[in-house]
Amino acid sequence: MSTSIKGYLTQWTVFVPIIAIVALVLTWGRELPAAVVVIAAVLLGGAVLAAVHHAEVVAHRVGEPFGSLVLAIAVTIIEVALIVTLMISGGEKTQSLARDTVFAAVMITCNGLLGISILVGALRRHVAVFNAEGTGGAFATVATLATLSLVLPSFTTSRPGPQFSPAQLAFAAVASLSLYALFVMVQTRRHRDYFLPITTSGKTIDAEEHLDPPTGRTTLISLGTLMVALIAVVGLAKGVSPTIESGVASIGLPHAVVGVVIALLVLLPETIAAVRSAARDRVQTSLNLAVGSAMASIGLTIPAIAIAMIWLDGPLLLGLGGTQMVLLALTVGVGTLTIVPGRANVLQGGVHLALLAAFLFLAASP
Repeated sequence: MSTSIKGYLTQWTVFVPIIAIVALVLTWGRELPAAVVVIAAVLLGGAVLAAVHHAEVVAHRVGEPFGSLVLAIAVTIIEVALIVTLMISGGEKTQSLARDTVFAAVMITCNGLLGISILVGALRRHVAVFNAEGTGGAFATVATLATLSLVLPSFTTSRPGPQFSPAQLAFAAVASLSLYALFVMVQTRRHRDYFLPITTSGKTIDAEEHLDPPTGRTTLISLGTLMVALIAVVGLAKGVSPTIESGVASIGLPHAVVGVVIALLVLLPETIAAVRSAARDRVQTSLNLAVGSAMASIGLTIPAIAIAMIWLDGPLLLGLGGTQMVLLALTVGVGTLTIVPGRANVLQGGVHLALLAAFLFLAASP
C-alpha cells in the first residue's frame, strides 16, 4: 500500500478510468456506431472493476461501516446527477424517470444484492450470519422511505394521477433526507457496532488484522480515482443507452426496460463489492452495501428531484402501479423474515433472487 504516486499511476485501476473519462468526453451527446459502442462497453466494464478496487482501498482505510457508506453515497450522488440531467432534456418519458430508477434500485439492491450476498455467504459457511439490529433498522428505514415516496403518491388526492402536490413533495423530501441523515448518524456513531461484520460464531470483526491499512496518500488517490471511475460508469451507461433503447424497441419490450438495464449497469460496482465481501465471510458488509444503497437512492434522489422541480416543467410521476406495489410489499415482508433472525441460508438467498427475477420479468412483460 506504500506504492509511490508514479508507480500508482501505472496501475490499470488508475489509467482505465482516465481513458474511460476521455472516451466519455469524446462521445458525449453523439450517436455512436456499433464499434464505438463495443469499445465503450469494454471501458465501462473496466471502470466498474476499478471502482470496486478503489472502494475497497478506501473502505480498508476508514473501516466499516464507513467504507460501504462511501461507495453507496458516491454511486447515488452520480446517479441523482444523471437523473436530473436526463430530466432537464425534457420529454414525456422523463416524467416517471425518477420513480422508475429509484424503484429499480430498491428491487435490485434489496433482492439482488441482498439475495446473492446471503447465497454466497451461506454456500461458504452453510449459514450467513449478520447483525439483525443494524440490518433490521436499516431495512425498516428503506421500507418507510419507499412507502412515503413511491406508494403514497398513488393515493393522495391533491393532484390527479400518481403525483404529489408541491407541499406534499416538499414534505416527502424533508422526511427522506431527515431519515437518511438519522440513519447515517446511527450507523457511523451511536450504534456503529451494529453494522460491523461478525463471524459465524458471532464475534465482531472491527478490523482486517492480516493487512496493513493503506497510507493517507494512497487513500486520497483511490478516493479521487473512485469518483472518476463512477462518473465514467454512469456517463458511459448513458452513452450506450440509445443503443440499448433501440435494441429493446426492436424486440418489442417496454421502454421501462431501458431504465432497468441502466440501473443494473450503474449498480455493478456495488454488486461486485458485495459479492467479494460475502465470499470473505463479511456478509454484514455486503448487507450494509445492499440496504444502504437502497436507502441512499431514495433519501438523496427524492430531495434532489424536489429541488430540481422548481426549474423543471411538467408533472413528476412518483406513484407506483399495482404490480410494482405488490412486488414492493412482498420484498418488505420477505426481507423482514430474512433479517430478523440474524442468520440465513441458501433458501432465503434463493427467494430474494426469485423476487428479483420476477421484477425483471414483469418489467419486460407487464
